[in-house]
Amino acid sequence: MAEETKREVLGLKPKGDLIREAEERPLQRNPAPALALAPAGLMKGDKCEEPGPDPKPAAAPLQPTEEEEALIEFHRSYRDLFQFFCNNTTIHGAIRLVCSQHNRMKTAFWAVLWLCTFGMMYWQFALLFEEYFSYPVSLNINLNSDKLVFPAVTVCTLNPYRYTQMKGDLEELDRITEQTLSDLYKYNSFNTLGSHPRGRRGLRETLPHPLQLLCNQNKSDCFYQTYSSGVDAVREWYRFHYINILSRLPDSFTSLEEDKLGNFIFSCRFNQASCSQANYSHFHHPIYGNCYTFNGENNSNLWMSSMPGVNNGLSLTLRTEQNDFIPLLSTVTGARVTVHGQDEPAFMDDGGFNLRPGVETSISMRKETLDRLGGNYGDCTYNGSDVPVKNLYHSKYTQQVCIHSCFQESMVKECGCAYIFYPRPKHVEYCDYKKHDSWGYCYYKLQGAFSSDRLGCFTKCLKPCSVTSYKLSAGYSRWPSVTSQDWVFRMLSLQNNYTIKNKRNGVAKLNVFFKELNYKTNSESPSVTMVTLLSNLGSQWSLWFGSSVLSVVEMAELIFDLMVITFLMLLRRFRSRYWSPGRGGRGAQEVASTPASSLPSSVCPKLSSLASSLPSPDTSPTLTAPPPAYATLGPCPAPSSSAGASSSVFTLEEP
Repeated sequence: MAEETKREVLGLKPKGDLIREAEERPLQRNPAPALALAPAGLMKGDKCEEPGPDPKPAAAPLQPTEEEEALIEFHRSYRDLFQFFCNNTTIHGAIRLVCSQHNRMKTAFWAVLWLCTFGMMYWQFALLFEEYFSYPVSLNINLNSDKLVFPAVTVCTLNPYRYTQMKGDLEELDRITEQTLSDLYKYNSFNTLGSHPRGRRGLRETLPHPLQLLCNQNKSDCFYQTYSSGVDAVREWYRFHYINILSRLPDSFTSLEEDKLGNFIFSCRFNQASCSQANYSHFHHPIYGNCYTFNGENNSNLWMSSMPGVNNGLSLTLRTEQNDFIPLLSTVTGARVTVHGQDEPAFMDDGGFNLRPGVETSISMRKETLDRLGGNYGDCTYNGSDVPVKNLYHSKYTQQVCIHSCFQESMVKECGCAYIFYPRPKHVEYCDYKKHDSWGYCYYKLQGAFSSDRLGCFTKCLKPCSVTSYKLSAGYSRWPSVTSQDWVFRMLSLQNNYTIKNKRNGVAKLNVFFKELNYKTNSESPSVTMVTLLSNLGSQWSLWFGSSVLSVVEMAELIFDLMVITFLMLLRRFRSRYWSPGRGGRGAQEVASTPASSLPSSVCPKLSSLASSLPSPDTSPTLTAPPPAYATLGPCPAPSSSAGASSSVFTLEEP
């Protein structure tokens, strides 16, 4: 009792309570971390082992009996990694590299075979990717049948402005032409060109001679425009000066004799119904004269074809007389016809054909559409917005529209004036040698550069991605027949109040109709899609290795492990060389001589917390504790127990 009173006076707990608390206090099973620096990566087998949960006292720390699995672990060497991969992978043939390791010949054979197979597979992969990135296309052909919109049909008279409308300007041109034919070919064209006498008036000062040099503005470069035929030379020379005459006319000038439909077209019927003025529009072409477009974009109600055949199309009876033709400008007779879409301009030079007088021409059509793939699959444009050429026609984009607009832009830029055959930009005049004396030299030079694509128009103007075309086929027959021509011409004269002078050469008939309502649609589609590419890659992988997508993941895991092991090895070598060279022994000795109370709690938190809970030596000299064994680079040792749990941590001495 005296001893217990003494402890209460000193502020100590009774001995029985201390022993009871020591027995009841559970031992901490987690050792403190070692003082030595941990490796950069936790390798397989390098683990901080902990003592088992056995509460019985042990004389020495428990030794691990089997490896524990960590969250992330890597192999110690490349050999271990490769052996593990070959034993566990699903790729065929890899295990043969391990199971035949005692037979070097077999190992070498399978290694060479495995590498060759691997190389062949990736060679096939390269071919598949090359095919995919070449963006091939497949053409799909579909045959459809439905009611069809009748296309636009443009018919021209093949007769430019008549003498009566341009008599003064053309007389001057005819006179110089007569003199030219006389000088070159000793031919008197007086009776051919006209019946009215003409006087000589200083013509050579007005118009240049056909053999005169074409020169640039400062006369530093000149050339002759040569032709293989005299007829072609005279016609081109006459055409050149005729263009200059047309350029001086105001925009509102029209041919008063031909601007009425009845003077050129005797009859017009579509689907057995007569045409009206609302079904056509009129414009003038410099060479082909007055032109009429039927069922164009200005038509309020577009014609529809619900039946094929000649009786369900457009039928025209045309006047083709040549009484007032310009003989040196128009050397053919008949009419000019072209078939095109409603939103496309009529290019009479590019896609037109001539009708023969006294003949019934039947044109059967078949519609075709083509849809191209743009972007990486082909060079095409959807609306021309990505083409660096301004559309001067203000119509739907076509390649012809772009090419003609490109030439006109080059003409304005290089020659300072616009070519009369194409639409002109705003605030630009048509070319006239009275205002632009060297435009002929500029035009012929530019025409040569255009034909050889030095202007880049054919490169700039992309093909449209969506195209609608009409395949035409023609049939001809004599019309009217010998037995019926008398009453046919009589009826046409009474109907139009016009007397046909030359009956056989004065009329022509045109029929335009659909051959069938079936139309063909050609569309492009990618030949190799992403699904096709993945399927082909999987087929090659299965062919050479007999594996699946998960095998590819295994290969990726192998590559990743190789990279990590390489990095850890390099990092360990770098740390051992530059961070703590030769300090391993001294560090252990210094740690062994350090008292537990002076160590930070992070070194061995369990023991430090346990020591701090006990009374200090100054308060009770009877409580002592052995120093912890820190002189190792391994994990913190677990406290050993003997008779009781409290005796493994400290001893109680009697005073």
